[in-house]
Amino acid sequence: METIRGWHTSSPRNWSDIGYHYVIYLDGTIVPGRPEDRPGAHTLGENMNSIGVCYVGGVEEDGKTSKDTRTPEQKASLAALLLELKAVYCDAVVYGHRDFSNKACPSFDAAEEYAWISSYYDEEEV
Repeated sequence: METIRGWHTSSPRNWSDIGYHYVIYLDGTIVPGRPEDRPGAHTLGENMNSIGVCYVGGVEEDGKTSKDTRTPEQKASLAALLLELKAVYCDAVVYGHRDFSNKACPSFDAAEEYAWISSYYDEEEV
């Protein structure tokens, strides 16, 4: 998380803090980044109404080619975190960065994979 914070707070970005609200390590540890009450800097045009979550990885060994490298621990932690966030932000819908910009990240279709979380409380309220 500190490495990512360094990328975001140093030149050329010079942001005030890490752009993400949460970072998920390879072992599944969830580390808080930017406080949720502050807009993130993770998706241009969407930061005011979203929570930014990233995971370590997402690229081939060359460091450039997109690849879903999530560990089982990361997958479990990501689902658990998204469920926790959905309980707080009941109208939230899960999207990936790539749904809003010409980027490969995340290297999987987050909207499709987590559609069940996006509609979770809709089904519970019946």
